[in-house]
Amino acid sequence: MSSITLKNIKKIYHVSPDEMRANERAAKKRKKKADEVYKAPKANLQITDEGVVAVQEFNLEIKDGEFIVLVGPSGCGKSTTLRMIAGLEEITEGELYIGDKLSNVIAPKDRNIAMVFQNYALYPHMTVYDNMGFSLKLKHAPKEEIDAKVKEAAEILDITEYLDRLPKALSGGQRQRVAIGRAIVRNPEVLLMDEPLSNLDAKLRGQMRSEIIKLRKKIHTTFVYVTHDQVEAMTLGDRIVVMRDGFIQQIGTPQEVFNHPSNLFVAGFIGTPQMNFFHGSKLKKVGGEYAVEVAGRDIKLSKAQQEILKANNQEECDVVAGIRPVHIALAKDGFKGNVEVSEMMGSEIHLHITLNGEDVVAVIPTAGLDLRSVDPGCNVTFDFDPELIHIFDAKTEKNLI
Repeated sequence: MSSITLKNIKKIYHVSPDEMRANERAAKKRKKKADEVYKAPKANLQITDEGVVAVQEFNLEIKDGEFIVLVGPSGCGKSTTLRMIAGLEEITEGELYIGDKLSNVIAPKDRNIAMVFQNYALYPHMTVYDNMGFSLKLKHAPKEEIDAKVKEAAEILDITEYLDRLPKALSGGQRQRVAIGRAIVRNPEVLLMDEPLSNLDAKLRGQMRSEIIKLRKKIHTTFVYVTHDQVEAMTLGDRIVVMRDGFIQQIGTPQEVFNHPSNLFVAGFIGTPQMNFFHGSKLKKVGGEYAVEVAGRDIKLSKAQQEILKANNQEECDVVAGIRPVHIALAKDGFKGNVEVSEMMGSEIHLHITLNGEDVVAVIPTAGLDLRSVDPGCNVTFDFDPELIHIFDAKTEKNLI
């Protein structure tokens, strides 16, 4: 195992003027799409006179044996960061340490790392056995050592019966196991995984997530995993690093990021269904106590929330209030809206409720619920615990509590 330290890492892709203009147009389209999803103000485009800035001000310390997940939307710089750790991309500025060695100029083959790619990258003319042992063969390892390590990895990944097959005779999940096996036979200090499950269907992704969790317990190495799927990030990582436009937005355990998102973007990106945002809300003082006005209704905040705001001498301001769909419940008193869409999910039902022209999603357990009362077109009353509300400054987008 080995620790990894990234200090003020920056990556700039130097491009021609024509490519610069094309990248700028593409970036604007991505921003427009992201803004429609998260309803957040546009961020600054990371396009400078030097070129396209893919990663900027990236600082991260990864401990020995830790499982770190880099997560974010397409184009946020997570794969570029992974490739810089691997040595497949040159670092423009900053320092990369693997263990206690400055590794900026160390060749990829000398970094004692292994990488699992999205597209498996298996040799089609080689058997599973030969694919897994190929890197050891290049190092002129003894045949006995190659045989022992390949068979050990195959047993760990439960692919022993496929060792004599060609990749074309395997399913997607089996091919991905072979790709992982090829990586772990080298006993790497660091295992890098670049969206390894994105080519699999939903059922196989779930199975492979479980396999990776089991694998982590069987081998002793440091994992750095890249994904755009926040479900993978939440289930796999000891800590997750949420990225946007080349910048780190938040680092924390899955629970920390879910319960205390640092800003509006993280709140909207982490969690399924996405957090509900009430724009046009206001933070104000009522009788000396803080309250947030949501859809024309004043909600007094909890004691803990009051203490945080008072400690920060928070002034009254415009805010975006957020509440997760799972924290909304049907109630006798509260907000009154109209059900527009009702999605039956088995043990729960997802209601899309129109409130003052905005769509509010509520996840409601079906046990004991009269489903006819939440059919499209029905009027419903819902509420939530003030302790579970999130308050974001409308200008800075930062979480105030």
